[in-house]
Amino acid sequence: MNHNTITTLGELKASGYKSRSVREEIRENLLQNLAEGTQSFEGIIGYEDSVIPDTERALLSRHNILFLGLRGQAKTRMARQMTNLLDEYIPAIAGSEINDDPLNPISKYARDQVAQHGDETPIHWIHRSDRYGEKLATPDVSVADLIGDIDPIKAANLRLNFADELVIHYGIIPRSNRGIFVINELPDLQARIQVSLFNILEEGDIQIRGFKLRMPLDILFVFTANPEDYTNRGSIVTPLKDRIQSQILTHYPRSIEHSLAITEQEADVKEDQLERVFISDLIKKLIEQVAFEARNNEYVDKKSGVSARLTISAFENAVSSAERRAILNKEKKTQVWMSDLAGIIPSLTGKIELVYEGEQEGPFQVSMNLVDKAIRTQFAQYFPNPETLKKRKSTGKASLQEEENPYKAITRWFDAGNQLDIYFNTTDKDKQLKLYTVDGLHALVKKYFPKANERETTLLMEFVLHGLSSYSLISKKLIGNKIEFKDLIGSMVNLGGSGYREEDFDGEDFS
Repeated sequence: MNHNTITTLGELKASGYKSRSVREEIRENLLQNLAEGTQSFEGIIGYEDSVIPDTERALLSRHNILFLGLRGQAKTRMARQMTNLLDEYIPAIAGSEINDDPLNPISKYARDQVAQHGDETPIHWIHRSDRYGEKLATPDVSVADLIGDIDPIKAANLRLNFADELVIHYGIIPRSNRGIFVINELPDLQARIQVSLFNILEEGDIQIRGFKLRMPLDILFVFTANPEDYTNRGSIVTPLKDRIQSQILTHYPRSIEHSLAITEQEADVKEDQLERVFISDLIKKLIEQVAFEARNNEYVDKKSGVSARLTISAFENAVSSAERRAILNKEKKTQVWMSDLAGIIPSLTGKIELVYEGEQEGPFQVSMNLVDKAIRTQFAQYFPNPETLKKRKSTGKASLQEEENPYKAITRWFDAGNQLDIYFNTTDKDKQLKLYTVDGLHALVKKYFPKANERETTLLMEFVLHGLSSYSLISKKLIGNKIEFKDLIGSMVNLGGSGYREEDFDGEDFS
């Protein structure tokens, strides 16, 4: 239907246009997408077999929906993409505040227009993008904000009695008539405000200051909530929850692959950055692993969750750390080294909510430990697990362990009193030369990755050192603007153990 040529009610009737409720409209368009194999929700990774099918079933059932899940689980994005299932344009009576259907007007203004102008009643066309309303629930949201109130200024200007329906100023919900309306963080809405939604959800009725309005609003409601909110800040009142027909549980990415794909899609990294900085799959996996470690860490509040935004920010910071170092060193090309991961700490500290014990430990220390745990987990995917070798030794198979321990040459080099200092702002060439000084390091990497090029080999060499320290086979300390690797026993005797201290970074520039 050509929306540019139909401008009056009479022309609309002559065109054969038939009204549909917004739920029917979404249902029929979704059925068509499913039949044609067209994706209704684009760029939502990891929900293909869980949240998306649940959502599609709810929409086919013409249900109001509650997305229940922790922060950063694409709840609002899912809701916003539902507009793609609306018709591109629909007609409405021109001047109507609530998008009145020309064939079925419900406001006094629209009824008066039709009564006065008949088939000459002017209409306008509304694009699907304008049929979406969204409100973040906060304790100060009022019934007037959502539903409406009497407007005394309008009454005075139009010289109307307060009993006249035209003095009503409609809230955001009636203005979303014939569209999708989303309330984010529903439990934050005061209980009495939630009660005001009962009739709207069930019968489409609204009441404003005693006006008995029978306005069957045509709205698909979508709500989002965080399970934490049920205990911390409020709850969804039971009768309201009962009126929301489908509750859909969202979740974090269940695999590193999904997590990688989300970060790749969402990270805001410029082309010129990628031309200068290479970021290996190893580094990408380590960054994603940090989020997985955080979600299971005893110091991190599980009720609050760890958003996908953590890894997106960390990825951007890792690239920027390498970029800044390359510019300072006047290098045209570089890669993100293991030492550059120190630059992602600011991306972590603000995005993890800590329990009491975590607060005592401090966000900096917890973040550094999460990076270490990520290195430990991923190390076993690339090289033999040092933990397995330790177990063999403890079960008396020392001779076998001596033969099979691939890290023996490296640890022996450190045990002999040697030390390796890697400075954060060192050039790639200097770092490579330093790594080659460690006995057995290059040979180990070449044994397990014979086809790796020089760039990959040297990154893996640095990875081995961080990996061995995460398994407590050598010591790693961050001191000033460098990482110091040395033997474990000597380090414990001389410096009282290994670990990280935030004060080591004070005044230092290590990106």
